[in-house]
Amino acid sequence: MTNTVQHNTLQNILRIILGSLMVLAAIGHLTYQRAEFQAQVPDWIPLSKDLVVILSGIVELGLGLGMIFWKGQRVRVGLALAIFYVLIFPGNIGQYVNHISAFGLDTDKARLIRLFFQPVLMVWALWSTGAFKFYFT
Repeated sequence: MTNTVQHNTLQNILRIILGSLMVLAAIGHLTYQRAEFQAQVPDWIPLSKDLVVILSGIVELGLGLGMIFWKGQRVRVGLALAIFYVLIFPGNIGQYVNHISAFGLDTDKARLIRLFFQPVLMVWALWSTGAFKFYFT
């Protein structure tokens, strides 16, 4: 199975933007935003919150760099990033349900709006890498 599809200029630009945002998020996970990210880790995860934040930051860094630079695996990286967004979604739900303020989301309305942005990120990852076209057509 070859992992290539044709990409247009808009897809490439949006893929690089998303990859860059992932790298920035990873830097936040690993440095200055660790406490805010720890606040989102659900209590039911059987690891320390700091370890979860560090590990997810490393994954984000790899996915972000893959989105930008790993041309031969773009489709798979896009699919992996979409799956990653699914896996971290419980943290976003927990932030809303438990009324946790982080990242400037200090109202239930703001936290609820964020929940609807997660599917947008999933679609963005799949579309910008050609994964939609590769897997679903």
